Amino acid sequence: MHLSDRVTGACLVALGGVTAYGASLQPGVPGQDVGPSVFPMIIGCGLILCGAMIALGIGHSFEAPEEVVPAEPGQAVPQPPRFAEWRAFLPPLLLIFYMLAVEHLGFVLTAAAITLAVSLAMGARWRLAVPLAVLAPLGIHLVFFKLLRVPLPDGLLAMPW
Repeated sequence: MHLSDRVTGACLVALGGVTAYGASLQPGVPGQDVGPSVFPMIIGCGLILCGAMIALGIGHSFEAPEEVVPAEPGQAVPQPPRFAEWRAFLPPLLLIFYMLAVEHLGFVLTAAAITLAVSLAMGARWRLAVPLAVLAPLGIHLVFFKLLRVPLPDGLLAMPW
């Protein structure tokens, strides 16, 4: 079944609208500028924006169709990467890994392992995946700890902030 971009874009706009409306119903936290409604509101507005862009066809011209080149007799047919069919199981497996490991290893080490695994599974080279796996969890931990004041598990590696 193939849905048009207008239908899927309209569904995303509706989902974003419901998300933003639900976020607006959340009560504020006295004495804090950032409350429980901020992130759902940002996600809802982002869904509305992305859905509208999909429905209007913005960026459709950037998608170049792949050329299908038939294999000549005697020429090897390219094979998909090893374990390509198993990549669909990676997100739930990594969530289970996070649940089991975050208390012992801590957020930074667990998130680094997850980021490295996802980066390599998506085809990133080691020289990009390793710095991303080091810097992204540190940045996320800093935002949660300093800006949002949400403590994350320290585990084996306590952060200096």
